[in-house]
Amino acid sequence: MQNVRIAIVGAGLAGLYAAYVLEKKGIKDYVVLEARDVLGGRIASTIHAEGKSDVSGEGFDLGPAWFWPAFQTDMAQLVDELGLETFEQFETGDMLLERSSNQPPERTAGYVNSPPSMRIAGGMYSLIDALYQRLDPARVVTGQTVRSLRISEPSIELLTEDAQSQSVSYSADHVLLAMPPRLVESQLTFSPALPDELARQWQATDTWMAPHAKYIAVFDQPFWREQGLSGEARSAVGPMVEIHDASTQGGKAALFGFLGVPADVRRRVSEDELITACRTQFVRLFGTQAEDPEAEFIKDWAKEIYTATPTDERSSGNHPTPALSPSSGAWADRLTGIGSEWSREFTGYLAGAIDAVNRGLEYKILKPSG
Repeated sequence: MQNVRIAIVGAGLAGLYAAYVLEKKGIKDYVVLEARDVLGGRIASTIHAEGKSDVSGEGFDLGPAWFWPAFQTDMAQLVDELGLETFEQFETGDMLLERSSNQPPERTAGYVNSPPSMRIAGGMYSLIDALYQRLDPARVVTGQTVRSLRISEPSIELLTEDAQSQSVSYSADHVLLAMPPRLVESQLTFSPALPDELARQWQATDTWMAPHAKYIAVFDQPFWREQGLSGEARSAVGPMVEIHDASTQGGKAALFGFLGVPADVRRRVSEDELITACRTQFVRLFGTQAEDPEAEFIKDWAKEIYTATPTDERSSGNHPTPALSPSSGAWADRLTGIGSEWSREFTGYLAGAIDAVNRGLEYKILKPSG
């Protein structure tokens, strides 16, 4: 059994950022446990897409892609601190509205965000890479699914399992939960059990991204820009309801869209059928130049067992700020939630992970003694 001061469950943005902050504070007695073989959690890149070739070499975002430095200042500071280059989301030109299958798309003045939506050069996964490069790789363990947490005085015993069902145990003084509250409550076994009210609260908190799916098509050039279009579209026809330009700073052209088809319906349709329907919609909106993309990707987050639960298939839109730690009972002062859903300001956003980590560490780990 490996003994550490702090165990971090999850190696998405929250988990890796928490480890980064601990390192900066001189706390090196920690371990990050990640169930997936790839880091990043809900930050995912086409570079790691299974069975797909990313012809760009740059990586397109299959998860979140934007942040807003003007008001997400902690996130902006981290990006600057890591030396990452940023650029504005392309929004120049008209947008398209698809109101009905009986009407052609309507062209209208485009919407420009103010302050602008910003992206990271190389894709949002560059942020994950930059954080990981500043950590001790021996303390970041992938392919280890945490199954249970048990109080074994004076510590907490975490039982993990790898892909071969081999078990490994860790002992920690404190556990940072860098995963969505609903996933914590659904997939981890606690002994003794969490307080009933806390468990209900965590289970009732919707997981951001969990019900959604995203389609990306890569092209040899951004032909829509030549038509005076921004690449942005809204559709009441579908299957995509919201579409944007996803082209990279390096010049690789792409469009992406969020599917409006509910997760339980998508489950009954093959991936090839969904891709064909999305491509057909791009042709309908942007013309025949969209018929033959260089590459296509679809990411259905509802199928990700380390992101979504069956409850997430139909989002209730319920995004309260749950309690980040048990206030009483055996688990008080032993667990702290630091996933984005625990953020008070930016719940579900990338900046929410930064906010939740800062809040959680200040609340329990970095709190001055006395």
